[in-house]
Amino acid sequence: MVQVTSLAQHARGAIILVTGASGFVGAALGRALLQGGYRVRAAVRAADVGDPASGAEAVAVGDIGTGTDWTQALLGADSVIHLAARTHVLHETARDSLAEYRRVNVYATERLARAAVTAHVRRFVFMSSIKVNGENTTRHGFTELDPPHPEDAYGISKWEAEQAIWRVTSGTGTEAIVLRPPLIYGPGVKGNFLRLLNATGRGWPLPLASIRNQRSMIFLGNLVAAVLACLQAPNAGGKTYLVSDGEDVSTPELMRAVAAALGARARIFPCPVPLLKLGAAVLGKSEEMEKLTGSLQVDGSRIRNELGWRPRFSLAQGLAETARWYHAFAHARLQNKSP
Repeated sequence: MVQVTSLAQHARGAIILVTGASGFVGAALGRALLQGGYRVRAAVRAADVGDPASGAEAVAVGDIGTGTDWTQALLGADSVIHLAARTHVLHETARDSLAEYRRVNVYATERLARAAVTAHVRRFVFMSSIKVNGENTTRHGFTELDPPHPEDAYGISKWEAEQAIWRVTSGTGTEAIVLRPPLIYGPGVKGNFLRLLNATGRGWPLPLASIRNQRSMIFLGNLVAAVLACLQAPNAGGKTYLVSDGEDVSTPELMRAVAAALGARARIFPCPVPLLKLGAAVLGKSEEMEKLTGSLQVDGSRIRNELGWRPRFSLAQGLAETARWYHAFAHARLQNKSP
């Protein structure tokens, strides 16, 4: 899926420690790194988990937290790509959700960054989130110059993690780089985008045709290429980059594009947005409805201008790749349910 055509010669054979290597982004990134000649060292919870990607070296570190010993995992490592995180929890059970997010996303990240500096790691690439900037845009897309305005526990923890990384790496030989992507889609996607695929593929009628918004997304293959650019570009150190496909779409446009990729019909019909929001409030789904009706745009000019990064996949191509995976995924799911 992700084609790596040319990597810096000096990087060939370099050891890259990847946390979250068996996840949605991590698995694709690991394959791309291996294809490009890097040696991938995957931090895993236990030794019997197995290699997240064929050819990767798995190093058991236990649960990633404030007490994790990173010594062995960082031995001889050139760079770290830190993907592991506590992400959105649909049905939160923790009494203090912010404390739980901080435990994994802030304090554990700070410990890893300190260990990376001690191990003389060249670069520390951190996967943050556009939620650090905020939840909605009005006049223009978010840029790196906009003041951070995280609104939920996850966004706050990512912003605090970024600050911890800058504190730890400042004045050292380790260069930190932060990426803030919006919604990521592609083969293996979960969460809201998988629900969208399910709803569209099954032909569920949805009252979303009246929504007039603009939202940025990024295809998995494009994000992986952006990570590689941050790993390689000599001028990337110490920077924060916002990334997206560069093709913002409204919710109805996205649903039609998803339907076309799936070979299905988009069954959407108009309904006044205020009525949608009222109904969502009654059902306790206001946050979900805001994501469907609100705008969240990303201005990715900086990474394009400074690193020369360009999205390799268009929205249509990214959705086509995602649809191919989804058809196989849905088929396998049906097979497993068969008596």
